[in-house]
This record gives sequence, structure tokens and C-alpha cells, in this order.
Amino acid sequence: MKMILTAKAMVSNSDMIKNYKACRDKAEDFGKIFILKNNQPDAVLISIREYKRLSGIIEYLDNTSEKDILKLIESISKKEKE
Repeated sequence: MKMILTAKAMVSNSDMIKNYKACRDKAEDFGKIFILKNNQPDAVLISIREYKRLSGIIEYLDNTSEKDILKLIESISKKEKE
């Protein structure tokens, strides 16, 4: 899976260390920020809002059968083609 990075949602590792609060605020605005080390993605800081959203999706998928997940994927694919 290819990762798409938005320049506005990226910070350097040193910036993260020096300006944590500003980076945390940026994560809240964007849902997540990518922390770069040597100009490469190294870590991700996600907002609590994004964490809760992702946790809900994971919990839903954990409680859904593989057959139902495949049906959902097929349904989404059909809608995208319309």
C-alpha cells in the first residue's frame, strides 16, 4: 500500500522534540502528522479523535466475519465504479 504524505502534516524529528505542543495541535488539525527522520517517515502522531475513529473501525472488523468484510469491500468497489 502506497502511503500518501501531505507536506503540511509532516514535521522533523527535531521539530517534534523542540515544539511538541505545536506538533500535537497540528495532529489535532490534520488527524495525524508524520514525523520524519533523515527526511523519511519514521513515526506518526495521531490525535485522540483519530485514535478513537480507528479503534472503532478495528473493533468493528474484529467482530465481523471475513465473509461479511468481503461483501462490504465488493459493495464499496461497485459504488466507486458508478
